[in-house]
Amino acid sequence: MKTNIDGRQIVAEVAASRKDKKVCFVSGYFNIMHPGHLRLLSFAADLADILVVGLYKNLRATDAGFTEEQRLSVMQALRFVDYCFVLEDSLEVFLRELKPDIVVKGKEFEDEDNIEASILQEYGGTLLFSSGNTGVSASDLLAETPLLSQPLYYPPDFLERHKFDLSEIQPLMQAFRSLRVCVIGDVIVDEYVMCDPLGMSQEDPTLVVRPDQSHKFLGGAGIVAAHLAGLGAKVNFLTVTGNDANGTFVREKLRDYGVRPHICVDDSRPTTHKQRIQCLGKNLLRISHLRQHAIRRELIRSLSLEFMDIIGAIDLVVFSDFNYGCLPQQFVDRLLAHTMQRGISYVADSQSSSQVGDVSRFRGATMLTPTEREARLATNDFESGLVVMAEKLRRKAQADHIAMTLGSAGVLLHSGVVGGSFLTDSIPAMCTAPKDPAGAGDSFLAATALALRSGSDIWKGAFLGSLAAAIQVGRIGNIPLTQEEIIAAVAGARPAL
Repeated sequence: MKTNIDGRQIVAEVAASRKDKKVCFVSGYFNIMHPGHLRLLSFAADLADILVVGLYKNLRATDAGFTEEQRLSVMQALRFVDYCFVLEDSLEVFLRELKPDIVVKGKEFEDEDNIEASILQEYGGTLLFSSGNTGVSASDLLAETPLLSQPLYYPPDFLERHKFDLSEIQPLMQAFRSLRVCVIGDVIVDEYVMCDPLGMSQEDPTLVVRPDQSHKFLGGAGIVAAHLAGLGAKVNFLTVTGNDANGTFVREKLRDYGVRPHICVDDSRPTTHKQRIQCLGKNLLRISHLRQHAIRRELIRSLSLEFMDIIGAIDLVVFSDFNYGCLPQQFVDRLLAHTMQRGISYVADSQSSSQVGDVSRFRGATMLTPTEREARLATNDFESGLVVMAEKLRRKAQADHIAMTLGSAGVLLHSGVVGGSFLTDSIPAMCTAPKDPAGAGDSFLAATALALRSGSDIWKGAFLGSLAAAIQVGRIGNIPLTQEEIIAAVAGARPAL
């Protein structure tokens, strides 16, 4: 989304990037954004590759007096609007300069005198009237701009037990900017396909929907790397992609997020791509486009050489394993040998959702972050209580700390200490109204790992990680965290009752 630029800049930028792309233009006051506006703008976005919205400068006397900045801010929160600005020149002048392929207006203007019609006729543009796409909800259309709309509720008794307070979070994060991190693991492209419900098929009991909006996000180990960079660290990322458009998307997103990629292309697999099909804010279906075979020896050698080139300037290694073939055991063993030989701290996560993995294979880690299911799979223990199982996993993996993520129940922390005894505590989930659970574990892993490497104990580090996870689940899509978001969340946090 481009705002805070004038119409002439927009004309120049659109002209530079236009090529074979279609441009659609919509104008109006948009003084109080309502569902009718959202439907119209959604319809306009579907018609073209670039959507430009012009806001009229002078409000009519009968309208409520929202400022131009307020109206721009609302428009900026819509993910499908590419450019938004306040019309300083006349509408006629701007249209002749932009020359949009399509201008969209509300159906109520169809029988009126429309100045756009004659201007579009000059160069062959099209004027369309519509009431827009039905079934569009504001929550589906929000941009990637993260807006913390609800306070987080933290456990004051946890802070009292471990003798720290909220004022220590910001100073802890200041150390993140000096850290150099290497992330290794499976990259994923996550796509959300928002649909409108059309009804039930008359031939068989099948729900029929119409795709409306589709949005892609960097996922898997890629978003872990992006979280780390967003929180201030200097990040290298080793991974494998296919030779396809999603692989190009991964490279572009990593550059946008300030991550230095080291990517090997594997022609035997596509870039892992997961689609979430949603309707009215609910998940209907997930589709995974992937191949899970282990990467071949040549790719292991190439990635190992990349790792050896940077290991001398690395403070922390993060293994983000989704068990899709990027981290076969022989590669893990080689990486761990070099990492431990140099005394570099490392953490690991190994996901077993629809796939099966073993997080205990990352031996000697500072921290492992399994779910309960992943911990039970690793220990082959489906009967013991959580604490017994966590200690069993800690001993098997020779890890310092186990942070067992429990979804809406928060996280169980199990720490080994000097003398062979151990301590256990828990942090409840701090977001009381989650919107999207995707990425909670990734953000927890990134923030907690940086805190531990910066000298924090597991308690304060995991508290920071829980804050990060709460922010992440309070929005749609896996979006890189920033220190500023965490600082704002801490400032607005309230003690849980």
